[in-house]
Amino acid sequence: MSWVTTNDGTAIFYKDWGQGPTVMLSHGWPLNADAWDPQMLFLAQNGYRAVAHDRRGHGRSTQASSGNDMDTYADDLEAVMKALDLTDVVLVGHSTGGGEVAHYVGRHGTRRIRKVVLISAVPPRLLQTESNPQGIPTEVWDGFRKSLFDDRAQFFREFAVVFYGTNRDGSRVSQATLDHFWGLCMQVGLKNVYECIDALSATDFTEDLRRFDVPTLLIHGEDDQVVPIDITARKSARLIPDVREIYYPAAPHGIPTTHQDRVNADLLAFIRDESDVYARERETARADARL
Repeated sequence: MSWVTTNDGTAIFYKDWGQGPTVMLSHGWPLNADAWDPQMLFLAQNGYRAVAHDRRGHGRSTQASSGNDMDTYADDLEAVMKALDLTDVVLVGHSTGGGEVAHYVGRHGTRRIRKVVLISAVPPRLLQTESNPQGIPTEVWDGFRKSLFDDRAQFFREFAVVFYGTNRDGSRVSQATLDHFWGLCMQVGLKNVYECIDALSATDFTEDLRRFDVPTLLIHGEDDQVVPIDITARKSARLIPDVREIYYPAAPHGIPTTHQDRVNADLLAFIRDESDVYARERETARADARL
């Protein structure tokens, strides 16, 4: 069991599996590093070092009263990478972790980073505003906060349904997977998960994305009910200079679990720079768009 202590005394837990070039993974809300186990094991088996941390307030990290915001999340990520002396890293973020990764680049640059992968990620901005009319209204986020305060255990059970798309015909997600999700969620501090809602929804990552100067891969499910693709990935793709896009038809938000084999294969291909795979993917997407 390993922790890094940040400047404000918060202990950030991390997992470190395998040997080789490093892939650093940042998890979604309201989970922890264990959500990355299928990717971490796969990467370790394929000659990579996989590192994932529990965001402050989540999992085994300190349930800090302060710092539940994107600036601090990005600084915590830097603290872990600095403590482990990580360089030439492929930085991967899912959902809120994608926002954390984007803000890390905007705040700390890419001196440690070789490539970036954003999976079902929240950038550029989720909250509906005058400048972002397609976003999700404040009332929805207020409903999340109320539900968490009133009965977080029940909220997490209901959230698992849309997270994995089990309300869609043809879903093959097991009850055990939903139970595991609930168990991870219940490890987060209430204050931390409550305040993280504002961090993930209201933060504007637009300028962070414009600062990307390394190859970036976007992976997103086209039936994401939590982080809708049209207001996130498709917009982010227009802001990132060197970007590749892979969209999974009819796939939900939690694709690292529901589509773990495909996510693993796409992630490994990108890490290894098998550019012919992406050339074919782009040509297929262009052909589909012309139909």
